[in-house]
Amino acid sequence: MNVPKELLYTEEHEWVLVEDDVATIGITDYAQGELGDIVFVELPAVEDEIKQMEPFGTIEAVKAVSDLFAPITGTVVEVNALLEDQPEIINTSPYNDGWMIKVKLANPSELDSLMSAEAYTQHIS
Repeated sequence: MNVPKELLYTEEHEWVLVEDDVATIGITDYAQGELGDIVFVELPAVEDEIKQMEPFGTIEAVKAVSDLFAPITGTVVEVNALLEDQPEIINTSPYNDGWMIKVKLANPSELDSLMSAEAYTQHIS
């Protein structure tokens, strides 16, 4: 199971990479493995507002549809357009090419409520 140390995590299996005041968000290797073959992703549009721990989209796999929960509050500044035609990238590259959205942080202190890689590893074991 791949759990990169430089990321932060939610109990709902989203990951966050913060660079300056922008957070890149996706789902974890564990989550994509549990979902199975991903066939569709519904994501917000650029300039949409998302709120911490509220759904920001859905992910559909062959066996299930799941909500995606926002790890932080902010404004969407970029959406991964590759996922529109190739959602299966999330299965093969959840931390690199399979990122979902980039969000300008509204409240950086919310990051304190997220888990470290060590805590997330314990959470999924």
